[in-house]
Amino acid sequence: MINIQTKPSTIASNILQTVGNTSLVQLSKLFIAQDFKVYGKSEYNNPSGSIKDRTALSILKDALNKGLINENSTIVESSSGNMALGLAQACLYLGLKLIVVVDPKINLHTQKLLETYQVKIIKVEQPLDDGGFLGARLAKIQELLHNIPNSYWTNQYGNQANPLAHHQTMEEIFKDLNRKVDYLFMATSTCGTIMGCANYIHKHQLPTKIIAVDAKGSVLFGGESKKRIVPGHGAAVPSQFLDTSKLYDHVEVSDLDCIKGCWSLLSNEAILCGGSTGGVVQAIQQYAYKIPKNSNCVMMLCDRGERYLDTIYNKDWINKNIPKANNFVQFRTK
Repeated sequence: MINIQTKPSTIASNILQTVGNTSLVQLSKLFIAQDFKVYGKSEYNNPSGSIKDRTALSILKDALNKGLINENSTIVESSSGNMALGLAQACLYLGLKLIVVVDPKINLHTQKLLETYQVKIIKVEQPLDDGGFLGARLAKIQELLHNIPNSYWTNQYGNQANPLAHHQTMEEIFKDLNRKVDYLFMATSTCGTIMGCANYIHKHQLPTKIIAVDAKGSVLFGGESKKRIVPGHGAAVPSQFLDTSKLYDHVEVSDLDCIKGCWSLLSNEAILCGGSTGGVVQAIQQYAYKIPKNSNCVMMLCDRGERYLDTIYNKDWINKNIPKANNFVQFRTK
C-alpha cells in the first residue's frame, strides 16, 4: 500500500518568508540499483521556483541593512534565468525597480515570467570575443550603473551575501539528516551556492565531501570556454568565489548528460527540474563506483522544469540541438 502523509502548514506573513526551509526528498526509485541513499533538496519549492530565491533575498536584505539601497533605487543584474526571477518577485514585493540584462539564450517562458513581474529587460545580442555572452552582459551592467542615478548592482558573481545565503541551506540539510551527510553533489555557475555550503562545512569541521558538477566547455576548473546549449550551469569566465581547496572532487557533464538526467528524474521520481539538476543526476551515476556503501548523498533539485518545456522537455528542440538524447527520452503518444 502506498502511504502518503502531509506536513502541517504554517502561516507566513508575506511571500518572502516562504523562501527556504525546503524539504529533502529521498530519490529511492532513481537510484534503486545503488547501495547508498540519495536525497534531493527541493529548492524548486521556493516561491519563484528555484534556489536562487535564497540568493536574491539575501543580497537585497544585506543591501537594505547597509543602506546601499532605498525605496527609490533601481536594481540591476545580469541573468537570463533563475536569479532574475528570484529578484523579480522580491523586488516587486519590496517596491523596487528592477532591470535585468539577458542574452539570446533566455527561454521564452522565463522572459514572459519576468515581464509579468514588471521587470525591464535589456538584451545583449552579441558575445564578447573574450568572455562570451556573460562578458557582454556584465559590460552592459557597467553602462547602466553609470547612466542610472541611485542604481545598485546585486552582483551575484561577487557579492558575499550570495554564498552567505547558503549557510542556512546547509543548516537545514544537516538538521534533517541528523548531521550525517557524506557527499554533497552540486552544480556550479557563479559558485555562490557551492562555496556557501563549502564554507559552512569548513567552518564546522564536518566530514562531508563536496563534489562539484561542472559543464563541459566551462572554464571554472580550467580549460577553454566552448559552446554549451543547456543553460544554468558552468561559466565562460572564472568564478570570484571558487576555492577548490574546500572541494573534494569535481565531475564534468555534457549537454546530453543533462537531458538524460532530467528525463530519468522525471520518469522515475515524477520530479520535473531544469538542466543543471539533470547534470547532477548523471554525475552521481558516474561517480557511484567511488561512493562507499550506506553513504548519505545530497543533491540540489535546483529549479522547476516548467520553464524548460520548450527546450529540455520538447521533442523537436531535442532533435534539433541534441539528437542523441532522443534515445533516452520517452514522450507520451496521443
